Amino acid sequence: MTTDSTAAGATLPASPPLTARQEARRRRILHASARLAGRGGFDAVQMREVAESSDVALGTLYRYFPSKVHLLVATMQDQLRHMHETLRKRPPTEREPGARVAQTLMRAFRALQREPQLADAMVRALTFADRSVSPEVDTVSRLTTAIILDAIGLDGAPTPEQLSAVRVIEHTWHSALITWLSGRASIAQVKIDIETVCRLIDLTAPRRVPDPKTTNG
Repeated sequence: MTTDSTAAGATLPASPPLTARQEARRRRILHASARLAGRGGFDAVQMREVAESSDVALGTLYRYFPSKVHLLVATMQDQLRHMHETLRKRPPTEREPGARVAQTLMRAFRALQREPQLADAMVRALTFADRSVSPEVDTVSRLTTAIILDAIGLDGAPTPEQLSAVRVIEHTWHSALITWLSGRASIAQVKIDIETVCRLIDLTAPRRVPDPKTTNG
């Protein structure tokens, strides 16, 4: 899931780290957001109800998340972090890097499939996000990239060609999720699209230069 970055060269001031109490409050808010979205989708996430459900004042909620879109994009960040941890505990088993990425993304897709209302709410928030939400959307993209790169299992840093392939895969995964949520694609179609685009990983792998000592006898 990708987005354009903020203006080139612009740097955002670092936010001070949250205290343990603030972090606990933030987690309560995110859990409340996920519960409400899971029950009724995007429209069910009302800021006042989130505040009441997480036992925080409405003004406090807005200090953490200025809008419902900010909140739901942060909820997607939280879901992706949890998903990444789960995938690391159970890494893909396929032999080829492209197949490992496809296996990983389909496992992530099926996790979202189990809670379609929540998935729909998060995807709609990403679609509605404007420039004010760019840092949060960029974090979603970085988390998705990290999941894909982990699945590839690179020995070193990815090449520009591999990063380009990863971006195309992210776009396809996001698009496949949207078309499935809207009822315009089946799970089988999503799987075919994901497997097809993930072949880019194998096509962009650095080619090994033959060792003259072995090729010349």
